[in-house]
Amino acid sequence: MELPRNDFKHAIAEGRQQIGLWVTLPSGFTAEALATCGYDWLLLDTEHSIGDPTTVFDQLQAVAPYPVSAVVRPVSNDVTLIKRLLDAGAQTLLIPYVQDAEEAKALVDAMRYAPRGIRGFAGITRATRYGLVDDYATRAEEELCLLVQVETKSALDEIEAIAAVDGVDGIFIGPADLAATMGHPGNTGHPEVVQAIEDAIRRIQKAGKPAGILSLDPAFVENCISLGTTFTAVDVDANILLKGATEIARKYKA
Repeated sequence: MELPRNDFKHAIAEGRQQIGLWVTLPSGFTAEALATCGYDWLLLDTEHSIGDPTTVFDQLQAVAPYPVSAVVRPVSNDVTLIKRLLDAGAQTLLIPYVQDAEEAKALVDAMRYAPRGIRGFAGITRATRYGLVDDYATRAEEELCLLVQVETKSALDEIEAIAAVDGVDGIFIGPADLAATMGHPGNTGHPEVVQAIEDAIRRIQKAGKPAGILSLDPAFVENCISLGTTFTAVDVDANILLKGATEIARKYKA
């Protein structure tokens, strides 16, 4: 059996815009339904949701038949969690709170088998199609994609060094935590924060890496795309649910 192709990895490497949706509801049912909606990628979140490797496994199975890529965000920068998610079949990981090139290099090592890394090997996993993928141990990293999240003021200073790490496939800017570390908690639209994000997008591009972001502000999304983000998340499943449900309730109770 052939090693599954990571369409998301190849698309961002080629500079093709990938529009995504944040998935915080840890349900295979929800993930499958959202997989039909036309997004290029779905971010399966376990950092700020109650999801875990078990629910992610169900979600990965649910979206697999559809033309959408799954990106998984672990709860933390943790080698053991990375190993479990890769074995579950995740091909693209977005790692939160990466502060410098040293941390980025450690993450690359966690994504690769020895002698190039430290990923532990298990043969009968969903990632290997239960042992049927030819030469998985030697070829896996060809289709694995590592995205690192810079979300503090100090991490922005390290963008060029992080981008220079072999094996980092993209850099994602985390607006909410960045705003907090800049002294503007809860205010991602503050001019200082917006300026820092815009500058970061330009620097990531200049360093030769795809840039990504999440925003629920359509005007800011368009601005980020025009500046050069390549993987751009435009909303959150829970936000869509709550907005839609609230609007219907208001309509009939007016």
